[in-house]
Amino acid sequence: MFTKILIANRGEIALRILRACRTLGVEAVVAYSEADRDSLPVQLADEAICIGPADARRSYLSAPAVISAAIVTGCDAIHPGYGFLSEDETFAEVVRAHDLTFIGPPPEVLDRFASKEGTRRLLGGHGLPTIPGSDGMLRDDEHALAEAARIGYPVLIKPSAGGGGKGMRMIRTPRELESAIRVCRSEARSAFGDDSLYLEKWLDDNRHVEVQVAVDRHGNGVHLGERDCSVQRRHQKILEEAPTPALSPAARADLCERAVRAVVAAGYENVGTLEFLVDARGDFFFIEINCRIQVEHPITEMLTGIDLVTTQIRIAAGEPLGFGQSDVRPRGHAIEFRINAEDPAHEFRPSAGVVEAYQAPGGPGIRMDSHLYTGYEVPPFYDSLLGKLIVWGPDRTTAIERGRVALGELVVDGLTTNVDIHRALLVNEAFLDGRMTTNLLDRIGSAAFLAAAGRA
Repeated sequence: MFTKILIANRGEIALRILRACRTLGVEAVVAYSEADRDSLPVQLADEAICIGPADARRSYLSAPAVISAAIVTGCDAIHPGYGFLSEDETFAEVVRAHDLTFIGPPPEVLDRFASKEGTRRLLGGHGLPTIPGSDGMLRDDEHALAEAARIGYPVLIKPSAGGGGKGMRMIRTPRELESAIRVCRSEARSAFGDDSLYLEKWLDDNRHVEVQVAVDRHGNGVHLGERDCSVQRRHQKILEEAPTPALSPAARADLCERAVRAVVAAGYENVGTLEFLVDARGDFFFIEINCRIQVEHPITEMLTGIDLVTTQIRIAAGEPLGFGQSDVRPRGHAIEFRINAEDPAHEFRPSAGVVEAYQAPGGPGIRMDSHLYTGYEVPPFYDSLLGKLIVWGPDRTTAIERGRVALGELVVDGLTTNVDIHRALLVNEAFLDGRMTTNLLDRIGSAAFLAAAGRA
């Protein structure tokens, strides 16, 4: 096991990793930008070190700054959390070159799965059904138009690198495609430093379901069930739940078993998540893999009792997984509400400012992962995630009821949050019936969705 880990991230995930380190008896150093000097992870850390200014490119995204911080503080491993450098194979290689351990897949594994289009072909060759897509990366507009015509509209433009909905557009006509390609390339280049794009066939009224896997370096792999991430806004997840209402128990088992077989055969290592689209008939199609811890990992922890962050650390340290598939016994139902600093009544406009009052909800089956505290100033420089409210119940109905109570108890005064959209979801007929699709919010707009909830 490691003796000291540098946490190269911020916010609630930095705090989550810090707590996992304490569980393992490992010292932790929190690397922070000047904007995060007063953050809760910094206050609670065994040690903290400033790695640069608020601009993430000069702090959290700066490999030299992160590596230097690890060396100066005597760390032997770096945990990148999610986002930032978490799936950067070049950074992982530099970490190794400095005799440090990257807590995540090794550099060669990250490189193997770096291209989404390449990964689709790789895992498709190991038995996962894939959505029809372009033949390689889009070379130019002419190639894009030809591939879209072959696949058939509507199509989805996707960046080969990154995630979070950046560089993605659903396109229904050739005219839309020509203008969107330029915008998507620019977004992808700005967000990920890579403007490579490809196309996938768009499935109307689809569901987004993902499978959590864990594979050690000895080739032992398990799945920890699936999660439904269909409630989204512009391809960004807002609410997740498990198990998915979209599939029968037999179909869920088939999906999960095929997913873990494919990644083990392809040589994956560490914790990862395979994402699928499910069509109206219940057929599933692999779209991409996330080679890191996911924002929504707590709902899997609530169902299985398995700590995914400590599992990540143990695998990176070379330890065997320590449990087999028969030891994974999901129980009940869990829902995660992403609490963001944004205004759903005004197209999710970002919000920042001082938290005048903060109160976390409690009670049976309630978990709040957040770095907030009264008096904390939310900086405007990073993503809008303030925390995650996770609720568990013995069944979906109970989990939803506990969600209503917990959202009612949650207090975040001083800035606008998206709590109202979650309250609206919990009275929405499609959600209550488990019929939500990825276009549930985008189809009618957030303001109309909130208004309809007010009349429910």
